[in-house]
Amino acid sequence: MNVFSLMSSDPATQGSMMTTFITFALIILIFYFLIIRPQKKKDKEAKKMLDAMKKGDKVVTIGGIHGTIVTVKEQTVVIKVDDSARIEFSKAAISSVISKEKSAPAKKDKPNMEISKGEAPAEENKKAEEEATEAEVKVEEGTDETK
Repeated sequence: MNVFSLMSSDPATQGSMMTTFITFALIILIFYFLIIRPQKKKDKEAKKMLDAMKKGDKVVTIGGIHGTIVTVKEQTVVIKVDDSARIEFSKAAISSVISKEKSAPAKKDKPNMEISKGEAPAEENKKAEEEATEAEVKVEEGTDETK
């Protein structure tokens, strides 16, 4: 039995074989444009972000730890997470970088004129936080007065 006897010269068989090849080619193209290409683009952007990290940038790790970069090494970065706590992470463990410019609060040209009862808005927020803390303490002690 030779190879040519397995392949039919029937035009219907050749047509169905051509349809099968076209179908596979379309599936491969769909996978490329919907899965492979966007993933390569995402990987390229992540590498660019990691290469652009510098001292003082605020970062978030894949574990959700927020901190500020203290030292950038070849494969790792040292992140300051508290006044005295510094942790060394692999560069691959950084999920996002928030540069100094983005993290600085925006300056307002005009002061906030909405002052009620003679108190500044910051003081109102502080009082609201204190009241919420007091309510939490009362709930923990079992003396909730809002019942």
